[in-house]
Amino acid sequence: MRVAALYDIHANLPALDAVLADVRAAGADLIVFGGDIAPGPMMRETFARIMSVDIPAHFIYGNGELGMLAQINAPDPSAVTYWGTTSGTPLPEPLKEVVRWSARQVLPDHARAMAEWPMTLRLAIPDLGNVLFCHATPHSETDAFTRLTPEDVLLPVFDGLGANMVVCGHTHMQFDRMIGATRVVNAGSVGMPFGRTGANWLLLGPDAQLRHTSYDLDDAAARVRQTAYPQAEEFATTSILNPPPESEILKVFTRISF
Repeated sequence: MRVAALYDIHANLPALDAVLADVRAAGADLIVFGGDIAPGPMMRETFARIMSVDIPAHFIYGNGELGMLAQINAPDPSAVTYWGTTSGTPLPEPLKEVVRWSARQVLPDHARAMAEWPMTLRLAIPDLGNVLFCHATPHSETDAFTRLTPEDVLLPVFDGLGANMVVCGHTHMQFDRMIGATRVVNAGSVGMPFGRTGANWLLLGPDAQLRHTSYDLDDAAARVRQTAYPQAEEFATTSILNPPPESEILKVFTRISF
């Protein structure tokens, strides 16, 4: 069995379509969508694509899904306090509007489906054993760590899980490291990668392969700019055409939660 793990799409439909083509070419038998399918610029099109994908799929939620559900279900969206931040600090108003706008794009059927997604998923994958999928860590959809976070602070998080491998995302940077006896692999981000352009994902079976997919960046940026997304220009520029360097993001995320 070959399993493709697609994380942090952030409604970047051109990146998703390019990755799905590579997933099919790789002969994947199953897709795990690992959270933060949204928010992002092409909400309805992206949800329609993942809900009708022609490969069997499982879904787990990320902080993005919880942030949008909080908005959708709130009698007064302006009073919502959950924003899915990594640090627990309030989001600046422009980013709040991103979540609010994205929540308004979610169709009722998609919202109902999203509300049923679990926080974690376990799969037995030949040659890899018991694999636990989560968005950030097995206990939190917002905690952040990187390939540089000291092992000693992460051991309590990954101890006693009964898993040979944990697959995560959230920080948009791929890595493959050991934490105690557990192999922990970050699938990276399909739609908002840090460090390089293109789309990152993970193929499992018979080993864990960190994959990278190239796509037409100029066309994708132009399509994003044509949307009503509140930060369309910023997304096109910094998430597609010129992502921030990994070194810059490592400074922020390596110890932010630990």
